[in-house]
Formats: sequence, C-alpha cells, structure tokens
Amino acid sequence: MLREIQCFAAVAARLGFSAAAADLGLSQPAVSQAITRLERATGVRLFERNAREVRLTAAGKALLPQAEQVLEAARAFTGEAARLARPTIHLAYPPLVGTLAARIARRLAGRTPALGVELRPAGRAAAARALAAGEVSAAIIATPAPAAFVTAARFHVTVDHLAVPPGHRLDQRGGVAAADLGGEALLTPAGRPWQGLPGRARTFADDDFAAALDLVAAGAGVLPLPQLLARTIRREDVRFVPLDAGDLRITYALAWSREQATPELMALVQAVQDALWTR
Repeated sequence: MLREIQCFAAVAARLGFSAAAADLGLSQPAVSQAITRLERATGVRLFERNAREVRLTAAGKALLPQAEQVLEAARAFTGEAARLARPTIHLAYPPLVGTLAARIARRLAGRTPALGVELRPAGRAAAARALAAGEVSAAIIATPAPAAFVTAARFHVTVDHLAVPPGHRLDQRGGVAAADLGGEALLTPAGRPWQGLPGRARTFADDDFAAALDLVAAGAGVLPLPQLLARTIRREDVRFVPLDAGDLRITYALAWSREQATPELMALVQAVQDALWTR
C-alpha cells in the first residue's frame, strides 16, 4: 500500500502519469496500475483522466494531505531505523572543547559507512567515571589521564587570559604577567596545578570553568583560562584580562578503556586526529 500511496502523491504533484513515473523511476503502466489498486482498495476515485489532462477529484484532494503525512512518517521511520542500525560511539567531552567534539561528530557522520556519535558533556572526573563504568566509548579528558586508560591524539589549549571581578586591582591593566599574581587566590582545576604561577591555589572540581567564573564573580579568586572562553562568555560581573604566563596550557587527549578497542573506536581516533589537523 505504501508504494501505491507514493504513486498517488507523485501523480498529484505532477498531474501527469508519465512525469510521475519518471520521478519514481517506474514505468507509466506500473504507476497507472498502482493508482487503480489504490482506488479499488479505498473505494473512491482519485483522478479524473482524459487524453488532455489529469485532475484530482474532490476525494483525491481530501486524501492528498493524509497521503503526504503517511509518506513523511515512512521517511522518518526509515531514517530512524538507519540511525539505530549503524554503530554508535558515545563520547564524553569537556564543554571547553565542545566545538571540536561537534566537528568530530560531523566527520564520523559523513564517512562511509557512517558512524553515529552521541555526545555527553562531562568534566574530567565525571568522564573518567563514565569510562570506567562502560557508559561511554571514549572521552576527551584533561591529562594526565588515569593510568587505566589508553590515550592518543593529544592537543593543547593555551591559557592566555585571566578572569577577575570588576574593580579588582588587575582589572584596569592592559595585560597581566605571571609575577602580578603573587598573593592572589588562584582558582585551579582539581589535581592539575597551574605550573609556574604564584598565588594560593583554590581548587574547583571537574574542569567546570562556568562554576569557577561564579567564584570569580563572588570575589573568591582569579581564574586563568583560554582565550576561547574569554571570547565567547559575556558576563557583567566578570572581566577578562590578557595573561602572559609563558607556555601555560591545558593538555587534552582522547582516552578509552583497552576493552573498547573496536574498529569504530579506531575510526574515532582517526577523526579526532583529522579534526585537529584541519582546525
């Protein structure tokens, strides 16, 4: 019945059997027979036909919207079935590198055969727990990664700005040097101290830079962060000042459990490497 409804919609759109047959890749007799079968099954005449023209009957006009809905539902069903049938990688990633994660997902969706990617934003600790529990296939994680995981495709994000509250002594400067941070409470990702920066470390959990900015706004400390965040986040209660801290950076890597070394995982590794190479 679906083929008959498809033929009905095509003839209705073109108001001609030959044109509809060409669109569908069928012969004209096959389309005519499909319409005849549909008319017999429904008990209504769908078209008025003569040597010069084809017109929808009143019943045909009334049924056409339902036919289009049926075909749209069939397309949605087929698309969802194809999505469910293809292999899927579950990838955890820190929100800081969300643009890279999206680029990786697009690359894998565009390959042949396509590989689905389910993205899960997660900080370092949450990503490590998800990997250990088998809830995700791989994770982009700040290094050093836990020793239980295999890592590849390392990349660096330069830390070249400092978030300070309005009116802070460093707020009005055109730039801040590492030496200027002496005596400051320095908001620091848990387990990963800022190398070479003076100040009193105050840790925040799970690479949650958004929550750390709340601490900055509350006057609890200052936060070194990448330009990417300074450029994209707009807050009235936080200022971003250029920071010259030498080679200060956050290093990330793709991590996975040894048991997850599937062909799909290797395709993910390649996609990450390609995305980093072409960014």
